[in-house]
Amino acid sequence: MTAPGCHRFDGQQRINVPIGVHYRQASIEVPPLLLAYISQPGFRMKAVGVLILLVTVALCSVLPESTALRQTLPTHTPSVSWEGLAIVVNRNNPTNDISLPQLRSMFFGERRWWSSKRRITLAAMRRSTPEWQTVQRVIYKMNRRELDHYYLYQSFIGEGSTPPATMQAPADVKRFVVSRPGALGYLRVSDVDDSVKVIRVNGLLPGDDGYPLRLRARAPKRSLPQETPAH
Repeated sequence: MTAPGCHRFDGQQRINVPIGVHYRQASIEVPPLLLAYISQPGFRMKAVGVLILLVTVALCSVLPESTALRQTLPTHTPSVSWEGLAIVVNRNNPTNDISLPQLRSMFFGERRWWSSKRRITLAAMRRSTPEWQTVQRVIYKMNRRELDHYYLYQSFIGEGSTPPATMQAPADVKRFVVSRPGALGYLRVSDVDDSVKVIRVNGLLPGDDGYPLRLRARAPKRSLPQETPAH
């Protein structure tokens, strides 16, 4: 029996062997079992499939190493810097530490007096600022509409709880606190100076781990290149 594509010649099988894009004839000895296998229907299709698989594996093995690295290396995530939001009071205020629930009761107007018998007066930043949004998230735990309804209801029932005085800038908060012995406000740590006193919250200062009032640090300002004066 002669396999497809083979020709008997002097007791041997002459097989058309593909070399490049041409076919050349070569005389080789074919064992009987192999000859029976390659004579089966569909052998050529199987051989083509195996050849395609081998070519695919060879191509994958020579891919540029940089491509594999790009696929495996994780994407870079820029780091985020944080800073504490300091609770500040007048320097003559004897209070050094306050709990978060006590601070919350002051902002809601439930607690109105310091232990020194000074009336508590609050200073707040504008609602569009990250400082106010931090206080809203940690202390008030209300959205703006709920907070407005709260103060409206307090006014309606005659409790006399009023919202904190709104300041336009950190410098205004510091001036407010300096001029009022019972004042309380909040500032980024980077805006604090010696004119005000920072008190602990839950026994922690703004730079301590676990401090409850934190916000994203400001992006560093880029210095503009200075022009060289013409001579």
